[in-house]
Amino acid sequence: MEILIATGNAHKLSELSRVLPAALTNGQKITYKNLRDFSLQLPEETGTTLAQNAILKATYAARQSGLISLSDDTGLEVDFLHGAPGVHTARYAGDACDTTANNQKLLRELSGVPAAKRTARFITVACLAWPDGHYQLFEGICPGHIAQDYHGTNGFGYDPIFVVDELGKCFAQLTADEKNAVSHRGRAFKKVSSFLQTVSQ
Repeated sequence: MEILIATGNAHKLSELSRVLPAALTNGQKITYKNLRDFSLQLPEETGTTLAQNAILKATYAARQSGLISLSDDTGLEVDFLHGAPGVHTARYAGDACDTTANNQKLLRELSGVPAAKRTARFITVACLAWPDGHYQLFEGICPGHIAQDYHGTNGFGYDPIFVVDELGKCFAQLTADEKNAVSHRGRAFKKVSSFLQTVSQ
């Protein structure tokens, strides 16, 4: 079985390689391809929800490559900000922004907000799509809160300021395996892995 992981994010590819299975329970091996193998560039994320963006990317990649394709969209929802940045998480500080700008904007907007009101959650919606157009969605959620400052040096994105409630640490303070065990993306793609095992039986 060949599956195209439809992302241009090297950090995501690294995380997923630790979560997705190398083989199915029936012994069938899985080969994972990436966008470079097909010289594909994903369409712009024009959806208004995480699910719409995940579907948009996965179905496009499946049609263009002829392979089962897997994509996701992830959003950070902060309660004090009424769910923002949400679907705009990756571009929170503007289209040309970077991770530092996103983190700084979020910390500025929560300046002076007490810990009890800094509750948040990361949500990942993964989409597994087939070349014929049908697809399956999987969701993973990680509850937490936004720290007052940066902690840790691992990970990427908002990892230095997102505290995982059940561990009391920021994602950036965790090893890759520790993060995958509790993260939104890890939980969503573990569901993908379980689904792949069932469809192969």
